Amino acid sequence: MEPLMALAIGLLYAAAVFMMLRRSIVKLVIGLLLLTNAANLLIFTTAGMTRGAPPLIPEGMLQPLGDVADPLPQAVVLTAIVIAFGVLAFAVVLIRRAYEIVKADDLDKMKDTDT
Repeated sequence: MEPLMALAIGLLYAAAVFMMLRRSIVKLVIGLLLLTNAANLLIFTTAGMTRGAPPLIPEGMLQPLGDVADPLPQAVVLTAIVIAFGVLAFAVVLIRRAYEIVKADDLDKMKDTDT
């Protein structure tokens, strides 16, 4: 399963870089979203793709029984998803406002600051 995930992560990174090198600001934001998703998948995959029990310690025991899932990468990915959603919301508002002023989504046309 890990080689398949590595291939998917590589494709996401490649698509993200490709989209971020385009002139359109909308494609830039889509590339940024693909980049965050690829990073989240990378963190999730490096934590291990094994099936584990919840990390709960039974009463009277010092450590959990058997293989347990590591909760730290899951918490990091969940936090990254929330941050990415906030960045996306800000970017959508920023793109809309820039389009209202400049009347174009081309980054080269947005270099002119006379408007």
